[in-house]
Amino acid sequence: MTGTSGSSGRLAGKVVLITGGARGQGAAEGQLFASEGATVWLTDVLVEQGNKAADEIGCSFIEHDVTSQDAWSEVVQCILDADNKIDVLVNNAGVFRIASMADTDRDLWDQMISINQTGVYLGMQSVADSMMSQGSGSIINVSSIAGLRGAPTAFAYSASKWAVRGMTKAAALELAPHGIRVNSVHPGIIETAMFDEFINAGVKDRVTERIPNGQVGSAMDVAQLALYLASDESKYSTGSEFVVDGGFTA
Repeated sequence: MTGTSGSSGRLAGKVVLITGGARGQGAAEGQLFASEGATVWLTDVLVEQGNKAADEIGCSFIEHDVTSQDAWSEVVQCILDADNKIDVLVNNAGVFRIASMADTDRDLWDQMISINQTGVYLGMQSVADSMMSQGSGSIINVSSIAGLRGAPTAFAYSASKWAVRGMTKAAALELAPHGIRVNSVHPGIIETAMFDEFINAGVKDRVTERIPNGQVGSAMDVAQLALYLASDESKYSTGSEFVVDGGFTA
C-alpha cells in the first residue's frame, strides 16, 4: 500500500495523514493536498465512503478508530513502512450532537470526549516520535468556534473542542524545540454532514442568520486554511488558533 504524490506544488514531497477523511472536510483536505503534491493517507471508520474518497483522489485509505491507541500505532507504522515519514497530521475526525448540559447523558459525553478529544491526544502522541526524529512536522488539530465561545446547545461538543484548543497550545510548547508546529483550526458553520444536526433540530435558519457574511462555509474553505498550515508558508506559526467562520465569532 502506498500513497500518491506529485512532483510540484505547495506540499511537494510531504506525507500527510488525515483522519475523518471519508467525507466532508477531511475528503476536501485530501483532494486539495494531493493536488498540491502531497502523498495523502486518509483514515476513517466509514470504510466504504473512505475507499471511494481515496479512489477519487488517487490516494490510500486505512480503516481507523481514532479512540484506539493500538489502531493509531498500526496506522502510523503502516505509513512509515510505506513512505518512511509523516510530515503532516490533520486531526480532523470528530462528531457533533446538539444537546444542552441538562440533556447530555453519560454515553453522549463519553462519545464526544473519546472521539473529539482523546482521538486528538492519541494522534499527536503517535506521530511525535517520528516527527522529532526528522526534526520537523506540522500537526493541525480541528477544533471549532465552539472551542472559542460558549455553546450551551452543544455542551459536550463544546467541552471537547475547548480541550483541543488547550491541548494544541500545550503540545506546541512541548514540540517547538523539535521543529514541530501545532495549531488549531476553528471552523464555523460549514456545510458538511454535521450541518444536518441543525436541520434535524429545526434551527438551521436561526443559526445561519447569525453569520455576518451571510453564507454557510464549504469544506474547501476549511481545507484552504489547513493547506497553509500544512505548508512551509506557516513555518513561524505554532500554538495558535486559525478561524474560518464568516465572521461568526468576530
